[in-house]
Amino acid sequence: MCRHRGNKLVWNDYPGEEVSGTCRQFTCKYHAWRYALNGDLTFIQQEDEFFDVDKADYPLKPVRCEIWEGFIFVNFDDDAMPLEEYLGEFGQGLKGYPFHEMTEVYSYRAEINSNWKLFIDAFVEFYHAPILHMKQATPEEAAKLAKIGFEALHYDIKGDHSMISSWGGMSPPKDLNMVKPIERILHSGLFGPWDRPDIKGILPDELPPAVNPARQPTWGQDSFEFFPNFTLLLWVPGWYLTYNYWPTDVDKHIFECNLYFVPPKNARDRLAQELAAVTFKEYALQDANTLEATQTMIGTRAVTDFPLNDQEILLRHLHKTVADYVKEYQK
Repeated sequence: MCRHRGNKLVWNDYPGEEVSGTCRQFTCKYHAWRYALNGDLTFIQQEDEFFDVDKADYPLKPVRCEIWEGFIFVNFDDDAMPLEEYLGEFGQGLKGYPFHEMTEVYSYRAEINSNWKLFIDAFVEFYHAPILHMKQATPEEAAKLAKIGFEALHYDIKGDHSMISSWGGMSPPKDLNMVKPIERILHSGLFGPWDRPDIKGILPDELPPAVNPARQPTWGQDSFEFFPNFTLLLWVPGWYLTYNYWPTDVDKHIFECNLYFVPPKNARDRLAQELAAVTFKEYALQDANTLEATQTMIGTRAVTDFPLNDQEILLRHLHKTVADYVKEYQK
């Protein structure tokens, strides 16, 4: 941000779009103030018209950032607690997972007409999976899941954060008839590529303590909810997802997802990753569509309380945590 009148400093034709490139200095498009790459103010247009201005007093303002396991977190609050302290036991327990090996990225971004918490609600329970997503399975498998239901393997709450551990994602499936023909051909699907990458840190005896904490042999995925808006989801075959939810209004938010894989070694690997990415998109669209319908209904205020079952414990935790922050702010 330019220190003169606050214009965005780095952009091309459209201020809302991200840009990249190289330059020796940054020049503001508004009044041509110029800054070195280290943030120093080096030039003021018609400097003699200002009153005893000292360029040393107006460098670019630094923004706090910290790195955890390769992720860069930006924080506009200089007084916030250190990142690792905030991430707590889950953050410590995830250290050592080979995030750095998974640099092939597929990204999605969508504007959702629902409150941001509703999307998190959808990802912290699997009670909905056999019903909402039944068309993603073969008819026989869908009928079986709808009859017996779906129950997670493990739940945990640590301070403001939570996690849910689930079965699924076993690759390859015990019965190939459980999956669709394209998945049999490409050895991939919603649970990611079946063929595990040749890297260290993803086998059961190599996982850090926070991953599959119950050490269940049928474990398929862990979803960590770092309050308020960061989800980290690890899959047993050796890939992971991140979700971010950015509120734009009480009933709107921007949903961002990134899928991370080990770089493919051949065309088959690449196609397996592509299939996992487009299959995920289909699931996410089903969730988003349902949430928009939910938002229109709760917005009427005709009903203001809802029963929750044991599988929805992390929903209760999320909304209680939000309420506690609101109460603290109101004080």
